[in-house]
Amino acid sequence: MNMMKTTVALLALGLVTLTACKKEECHECHYENANNEEVELGEKCGDELENLEKDGYSDGTNVYEVHCHEH
Repeated sequence: MNMMKTTVALLALGLVTLTACKKEECHECHYENANNEEVELGEKCGDELENLEKDGYSDGTNVYEVHCHEH
């Protein structure tokens, strides 16, 4: 019985460790519209955050430069 508890505990610890290592970095993002007003885009993570900063945000008419805090 103790061996089973130890095995379950080790598996749980391993799972927590693996998921913690794969955490994506997330930041609040925004852009300035044509009226120089800051428009919040909310929290973005991982590839979405990288793509927004690289490609900008399009409202269908214009493409705006996006800024994500602490990134």
